[in-house]
Amino acid sequence: MFKKLLYAVLIVSAFVFTVWAVKTVKESLEQKRWLALGPIENHPKRVYDVKFAREFNDMNDVQLAAAQVLGVPPVKDRDEAEHAKKKLVKLEDTDSYVVDSLTHSIPYLVPSAKELLDRIGQNFLDSLSSKGLNPNKLVITSVLRTEADVAKLRRRNTNASENSTHRYGTTFDISYWHYVKVPDLRGRPYDDVPPEYLRAVLSQVLKDLHDEKACYVKYERKQTCFHVTVRK
Repeated sequence: MFKKLLYAVLIVSAFVFTVWAVKTVKESLEQKRWLALGPIENHPKRVYDVKFAREFNDMNDVQLAAAQVLGVPPVKDRDEAEHAKKKLVKLEDTDSYVVDSLTHSIPYLVPSAKELLDRIGQNFLDSLSSKGLNPNKLVITSVLRTEADVAKLRRRNTNASENSTHRYGTTFDISYWHYVKVPDLRGRPYDDVPPEYLRAVLSQVLKDLHDEKACYVKYERKQTCFHVTVRK
């Protein structure tokens, strides 16, 4: 009886091993064929820049008026910011954007601003696909600033506004020069997308939302970012 059971176990084990070996070989051959196709190329079409200085020139006083209505009251420092988190949503990396290593802000927005950012990110990915460009994620470089953050920033950057809309949790900065490539698919690399193309696509996405009066946008040349404030 024991010998029969042992024999059955050996047969089953051999069958399972054979199935696994065949599957492994097939997957290896498929992977090699996939890699042999070479990198996934871009096929750009209908890519053009928006006139930044003309289209994205919403000044601080205009953005500030919306921020004061839609945002949270300014907080003194990061300890005080902890008590305001019930009215704020924490930002984390998503499929469409990453939060940069923030040095003068903390990753929180009011819900409406978070929804706007999510919409921008998804529209950006969709637009890249429709224009024949490989996927990239946006980089968020600044979010909610405490009064202490603003004071510290103004010591380094005299152009930083003392009455910044970033204090209200309604505003975020999106780099127009730095992006993060989406991880390679099955080991097959994507060709790089020129940053000029990515900036052009982002500018078109922002213009559509700006025209819908969903947000205010300021083109920040020195900071190489688009300064965005939710409008509704």
